[in-house]
Amino acid sequence: MSINLNAHAFAGNPIRSKTPKLHDPLSPSSAFQSLKTHLLQTPENISPLFKVLPFRKGRPLASSSITGDDDVPSWHLGWISLPDCKGFLGKCGVELTEDSLVYLGSKAEEDVVYWAVDVSEEGGLVPELGSKQFCFVELRTLMVATDWADSSAMGELAIAGHARALLEWHSLSRFCGHCGEKTVPKEAGRRKQCSSELCKKRIYPRVDPVVIMLVIDRENDRALLSRQSRFVPRMWSCLAGFIEPGESLEEAVRRETYEETGIEVGEVVYHSSQPWPVGPSSIPCQLMVGFFAYAESLEISVDKEELEDAQWHSREDVRKALAVAEYKKAQRTTAAKVAQMCKGVEKGQSLSSDFNVESGELAPMFFPGPFAIAHHLISTWAYQDIPTDAVEPESKQPSSSTSNQ
Repeated sequence: MSINLNAHAFAGNPIRSKTPKLHDPLSPSSAFQSLKTHLLQTPENISPLFKVLPFRKGRPLASSSITGDDDVPSWHLGWISLPDCKGFLGKCGVELTEDSLVYLGSKAEEDVVYWAVDVSEEGGLVPELGSKQFCFVELRTLMVATDWADSSAMGELAIAGHARALLEWHSLSRFCGHCGEKTVPKEAGRRKQCSSELCKKRIYPRVDPVVIMLVIDRENDRALLSRQSRFVPRMWSCLAGFIEPGESLEEAVRRETYEETGIEVGEVVYHSSQPWPVGPSSIPCQLMVGFFAYAESLEISVDKEELEDAQWHSREDVRKALAVAEYKKAQRTTAAKVAQMCKGVEKGQSLSSDFNVESGELAPMFFPGPFAIAHHLISTWAYQDIPTDAVEPESKQPSSSTSNQ
């Protein structure tokens, strides 16, 4: 089974596609001025309306519900109003200040401005919000639980990813890297500045670019896939690596492929890119830049410090693996897990156990799900010679340019 998405997971954020002009009431500067007023006193007629998304240790607040005829629950971001957020924190003995809130974006049609706040130090909030069937959920769990056919759910995932990346960056940049003095938020949290009058260095959110590539042999009928020791059993994926200073994207593809597998790469073709805010907190947001890379050699020499294994796999074997991996089952199982967490019952699961064949036997291998750019690199190549009208509607492939960026 393969999936065609309008946008990669974490892309297509619906509240930040366009930044309002400076004097627009929904712009970061204007909204920040209104925020300061609202924190001092609650106006009778609030405009714009402020909604706040709390995070705890990198986990966004979420809830879960069942709507329509489907009995599968759907998660939702746990937006709370500014007065409620102020009240919840007040019960914990904490004063909500304007500098603790980070501007995320706005919706002009709804006259709403969205903010994020890190409440990692306020343990008293957990039972308070839990009593209302809210819980803080790992972003990676929400990613797997997201129904990729639901554009609204994909939009919420993108908002959560953007918010986590900003808050984690704020946590990492509390001090100036130039002089060591404390930094202070500026432009409603969209950048920071050194507090020293002698320095005043400006600091902007960090993005770490990563190349991710599907290496293909000369005949275009085999792909090079790899395993890392941290992968769940039987999972294979594309090669990937960080870009080094002073090199182009194409050079990074060739260098990383050679360092990890000993394979020489010639032609490099761009596919698409994806923000990836679910890495370690020390790397708040990676930008995955996807490529097809065409091998000029075939003999593999695996760098065991980087990879557990790397092998050539035929197109037929890759198609078989895509056909039997039950990505939808994994999504539904994880969505049910989130619902249990929001009810106060945390339920463990083995993600790899969801990838089996209809007989119940374990699939010989599987790949990252539709939430990852690796899935789309692999599936695009696997089905590239099948006419669009010969593929089932739910299994249609994105084109090599994916039309989703």
